[in-house]
Amino acid sequence: MTEAEIIYNCQKQQAASQKLLYDTYAGKMLSVCMRYINDKAEAEDVLQEGFIKIFANIIHFRNEGSFEGWMRRIFVNTALSALRVKQLKFSDTNDHHQNHSQVAPSVLAKIGAQEIVEMISTLPKGYRVVFNLFAIEGYSHKEIAEMLNITESTSRTQFLKARNALKEKFISKQIMKVTHE
Repeated sequence: MTEAEIIYNCQKQQAASQKLLYDTYAGKMLSVCMRYINDKAEAEDVLQEGFIKIFANIIHFRNEGSFEGWMRRIFVNTALSALRVKQLKFSDTNDHHQNHSQVAPSVLAKIGAQEIVEMISTLPKGYRVVFNLFAIEGYSHKEIAEMLNITESTSRTQFLKARNALKEKFISKQIMKVTHE
């Protein structure tokens, strides 16, 4: 069955197609949820809530753009809503004296994608959310500010702090690899 047929059948509320849609995308969308919600059980709750929204609103999908992109936006917004309920906090944005050390491309080449995802998951919530929205989802700082009810400068600062924290993690990881070789 094609994606278009699955969507059409889901719009007609056919349970078999809804299950097929869920089975097809649940893994990918759980990964999206996990980037925002570090607790697996909570991320699974967000996943379920997101699919409820998908099935309730799939009738409004008009095949304009990517279906997976449409779904991803719903899951990101559902995760952000869950974080808002937990009162997502952003650290002080007045710290403009960041250490801007560089990470050599060779360091990045030696670190696998899963390790990078794990490093991102260890960032403080505010950093992690802004980093995911900007670097991974591709939202602008203006859009992030509107989504999170923060200023654009707070979004930029959170991103810079996240990026610098990741650089430090990359450097530490490289140092550990060198000392163990």
